[in-house]
Amino acid sequence: MTVTLHFHGAAGTVTGSCYRVVYPGGQFLVDCGLFQGNKSVRDLNLKPTPFDPRAIGFLLLTHAHIDHAGLLPKLYREGWRGPMWMTEPTAGLLEYLLPDSAGIQESEADRETRKHARRGDEPARPLYTLEDAQEALQHRQTCRYGEWITPAPGVRARYWNAGHIIGSASIEVEVADGASIVRLLFSGDIGPDEKVFYNEPEGPSGFDYIVCESTYGGREREDYTLVQRRAALKTEINTALARGGNLVIPAFAVERSQELLHDIGYLIKTGEIDPKLVFLDSPLASKVTGVYRKYAAMFDDVELGADELFNDPRFRIIEAVEDSKAINAIKGGAIIMSASGMADAGRIKHHLRNNLIRRNATVLFVGYQAPGTLGQIILSGAKEVRIHGALVPVHAAIRSMGNYSAHADHTELMDWIKARLPAHGAIFLTHGEDEERQALRAALMGIGIAGDQVILPQLDDYFELTAAGIAAARATTAPRIDPAQVHSDWHNAFSDFTIRLSQRLQAGSDADKLKLMRALQAELTSLGAPPSPPPRPSAITPVESQSVDE
Repeated sequence: MTVTLHFHGAAGTVTGSCYRVVYPGGQFLVDCGLFQGNKSVRDLNLKPTPFDPRAIGFLLLTHAHIDHAGLLPKLYREGWRGPMWMTEPTAGLLEYLLPDSAGIQESEADRETRKHARRGDEPARPLYTLEDAQEALQHRQTCRYGEWITPAPGVRARYWNAGHIIGSASIEVEVADGASIVRLLFSGDIGPDEKVFYNEPEGPSGFDYIVCESTYGGREREDYTLVQRRAALKTEINTALARGGNLVIPAFAVERSQELLHDIGYLIKTGEIDPKLVFLDSPLASKVTGVYRKYAAMFDDVELGADELFNDPRFRIIEAVEDSKAINAIKGGAIIMSASGMADAGRIKHHLRNNLIRRNATVLFVGYQAPGTLGQIILSGAKEVRIHGALVPVHAAIRSMGNYSAHADHTELMDWIKARLPAHGAIFLTHGEDEERQALRAALMGIGIAGDQVILPQLDDYFELTAAGIAAARATTAPRIDPAQVHSDWHNAFSDFTIRLSQRLQAGSDADKLKLMRALQAELTSLGAPPSPPPRPSAITPVESQSVDE
């Protein structure tokens, strides 16, 4: 029997990381993340798990981000009771991240249930519950960087600092295949060379197979130092505050919020910026910040002492709902950070709805915005967006900074891969859009790696591996999603259409509106849709805009 590697997530997308290894002694997973993005991608979370969870012996977790860990409670809901191995800081983060995610699942199910009730449908079920998340937390096992663990007979693993977020790791795995050993390296998410808190990513060299993320394949950020990054942030903050409004920053609760608090605190301390108040409005980010304080001794390149970290008197770390609502009364001079980083959930949507309409406000994006997310739609230049079912005009200044990314750029990914070579069997490029994966593949071929040794797996593809090379490759025969729907699905197209239709109707005369509506009715009829009754001569039939809540 050979070792078989299955790609159940982060294959052609940047979310849903999940790899399954089947070997003579059993099966194990590396990561089990939530799919994020447009509705078609998110619906993958609701579909049946593409393997039997009860057959999994154990799980190795690279880090705590929800796109790598967010489906763990679903596994336990489906009956799995195996151990999950991770670093100690990752275990600390999961203490808050998994219950928070469960709360979101339950809240979304409650909202859908209310919609179903109006139609007489059955109640919606959450993807998983708080009870499932608490069950998952009971099965955490921790390990240290650089020390071998043996999670099951025939498998040993070693964790290496990945420099992405606190506790993040690349995982070296040795799997027994009869008399031979298959050596694999799972990159996890690789951090950039210049990053506050951590040393550069590390790890050994010489493997049979490397599974490497490719989020920023083909994309370079401007070379910068931590000093230069703070200078760029200073410019953005001072420019935004000079406009008279608030500065709103969608920021992930883990890492990005803490990095920003550190740099803003440093800039305040040195007198380079002068905001009235700085809000971190996220119960989750508040709890996560406590984890960062606990492990502050692990940090490098930190300008503030542990007692000063996140403790500036202007900082307001918000948890209560009423305190969050009170921020709406502040019309200018404040920095408002809130989750999520892609603006697709959480309190940030309320702050965007309150500030996007203000011409003196600024919205600053400081990280990757996945296709189909509200953040990507705003950043692409949309004049109106839909938030909580309402159309919101975009009058605020929209800005972005790329040098707060927690991911290595193209050159840094190439440097990391080259330092891990040789890879005798193959390099699998995952956790990236196809364009980025193709760019990284071309660069690897440019340094002499054969094209058939750089593989771009699609969702649920699997490969039979030996120490001597790939024995067989298998493409899935039943795709869980149409690849064409990954980047921009029909839900987003429908939302865009209804916004444009609403704008067109508002701009035209009554005669123009009636002409447009009749043309659309005729088009629907030609496509086989049942004709609607003609509008009454004395009034134009109102059209209800139905669209996805993005």
